[in-house]
Amino acid sequence: MTDQPIERTAALSSVRRRRIVEILRAETAITVARVQQDFDVSAMTARRDLAELERQGLARRTHGGAVLPAITSHEDSFASRLARGTGGKTTLGQAAADLVAPGESVFLDSSSTAYHVARSLLDRGIALTLITNSQPIMELVTLHHDRSVELIGIGGSMRRLTRSFVGPLATNAIDSYYADRLFFSVKGLSESGVITDADPLEAEVKRSMIEHAETVTLLVDRSKLGLRGLAVIDQLRKLDLILASGFTTEELDALSAHGVDLRAIAEDDPTDEEAAA
Repeated sequence: MTDQPIERTAALSSVRRRRIVEILRAETAITVARVQQDFDVSAMTARRDLAELERQGLARRTHGGAVLPAITSHEDSFASRLARGTGGKTTLGQAAADLVAPGESVFLDSSSTAYHVARSLLDRGIALTLITNSQPIMELVTLHHDRSVELIGIGGSMRRLTRSFVGPLATNAIDSYYADRLFFSVKGLSESGVITDADPLEAEVKRSMIEHAETVTLLVDRSKLGLRGLAVIDQLRKLDLILASGFTTEELDALSAHGVDLRAIAEDDPTDEEAAA
């Protein structure tokens, strides 16, 4: 008899979690507060339910709730991203570097596409200042034979996966500068004009760079279209320029509808469409 209340509680929990999954599948997201209100449970119980659903692979926890796993794109390591989509990234990097005038200051994020921008800028051999939170870009500049590029490294907490510095120290450091240009890439680009990143801390860094740059340029290839990362960075309409690689005419028209200057960049390898940020 003493086992009955435990069994009943487990059964109720199982039913509640199935209903939470139904809500997630219908609405793609749910908050802790919503679970509390809909099922008359405590915040601790709501969080426990979401944690269990994440353990089962049925949800992914976010700050204050959960989303469907499919909503958040998987984040790859910097090395794997650098090895993919080299044709589109190279041409985007060259096109971006051609926009920079001698003596300008440039923000570069931790994307592998920005790495190609840095490499193209070094190949140009012009004097400029690079400000970045990317360890690979810092190493690239440090080891390059040309000493005309001044490097300002943004420190903070190291994300080993992306080899980038993030967190409050990084964003505070960015707030101390104002650059002529920002070149950055993203994890996903929605049809409604929202740009996202897989990690909230990376998104904060990009957002700070956007706020402290005179001209903001997004470097994006077709593989990003329709993907959604976990964290929102900003709206496309807040940017100044998009350099787009591999998009169809219809897709370019849709991007132009957001009111941002758009330039189509031809890929070196038209068959290579993979290029995670």
